[in-house]
Amino acid sequence: MSLAQRWREIRVGFEPAFWVANFTEIFERVAYYGMSAVLAIYLSEQLHFSSELTGSLLGITGFVVYALPILAGTLADRFGFRRSLLVAYLVLTAGYFLLGSLAEPWMAPLRSTLGDKWLVLAVLLIPALGPGMVKPCVAGTTARASTENVRSLGYSIYYTLVNIGGALGPLMAWVVRERLGLGIQNVFRMASLSVFLMFWVTLFFYREPGRPGEQRVQSIWDALKNMFVVLGNLRFVTFLLISSGFYIVFWQIWITMPLFMRRYVDANAATDRMLTIEGLTIICFQILVTYLTRNMAAVRVIALGFLISALSWIFLATHPTMFTLGAMLVVMALGELTQASRYYEYCSRLAPPGQQGLYMGYAFLPIAIGYLIAGPLGGYLLDAFGERRHRPARMWWVITAIGVATAALMWLYGRMVKPVAAAPANS
Repeated sequence: MSLAQRWREIRVGFEPAFWVANFTEIFERVAYYGMSAVLAIYLSEQLHFSSELTGSLLGITGFVVYALPILAGTLADRFGFRRSLLVAYLVLTAGYFLLGSLAEPWMAPLRSTLGDKWLVLAVLLIPALGPGMVKPCVAGTTARASTENVRSLGYSIYYTLVNIGGALGPLMAWVVRERLGLGIQNVFRMASLSVFLMFWVTLFFYREPGRPGEQRVQSIWDALKNMFVVLGNLRFVTFLLISSGFYIVFWQIWITMPLFMRRYVDANAATDRMLTIEGLTIICFQILVTYLTRNMAAVRVIALGFLISALSWIFLATHPTMFTLGAMLVVMALGELTQASRYYEYCSRLAPPGQQGLYMGYAFLPIAIGYLIAGPLGGYLLDAFGERRHRPARMWWVITAIGVATAALMWLYGRMVKPVAAAPANS
């Protein structure tokens, strides 16, 4: 196929809804990752929560963020992606604003009634609801608003744009917090403004995509029943459970790494700024790596990505410095981008007609499970190896081992299970 023919396929292969949804996802990710880049520091250094409590709160919040797409994706199939996105962006606007207002005088009655721990958890759970509604809508739009011959590329574009937001979010947090000297609370308020603008973009420009011949879910009850139908797909569930191990490893860069670096390497480490390295690496190399691995079986590519990311932690395990942190984030990103677009493509191809939202919702279950385990585990390891054994860098060997074991299990899955619905990798 000539370059001109491929360009024509790309130009006509995506409906406008694809571009609008993915544009709003950039700003939703700026808000989410900007908040995430400073949240552990905020809980630990400003609210003086312990490592284990910080990890547990982040684990619970992250679990809600990434488990909710299962229900939200199901309901999005019933109510439509446009309505779901509008509700999500309003919820996020309110949640981030409240998070940035915890120290305001009008919050004092709640602080005295609930206490800091329970108030913070309650407020964190509000913006946690938003991404869980956005993700299956944008991923489902990518499935519905792209033709079969460009769908693999569509998920590469989706993941690249997600990581533009992922790179800009921590940078925004650093600029607001340090360069402008506005404090962490205004990072949360800037996040609120970002998603509020996307509410209006969705309202005016997004139109519901559709496919001829698709059957729309008729009732909420039917939508909820579909959730349990997916659990009967043993191959799919096994794939999701194995993938959870990757996210136990991955989420440490947002949960435990900032605390590790500021306690044991450099008390003034700008870890929020450093986190932009991961997103920038993905932006630069996502399309190239997708092209180079296009003829490899999807599950093997995913296992390879898991392995690369696991090995990245050796940098901090052997010689933790700001320089090796940068190297670790580059290698972590290379592993993540190797598997990510193929992971979402693999899940989307297993979705029956009209259930893209449901299946893409379940695609986020491993991220939720990983976050739920990563938070308490990271807090425990940081306390056990840092505070008690005084050898904090050794905690990263445990994380590396989990990642290597996950890659091995995914490789075995690829050898033993051949999903019926899988399409050729270069389609």
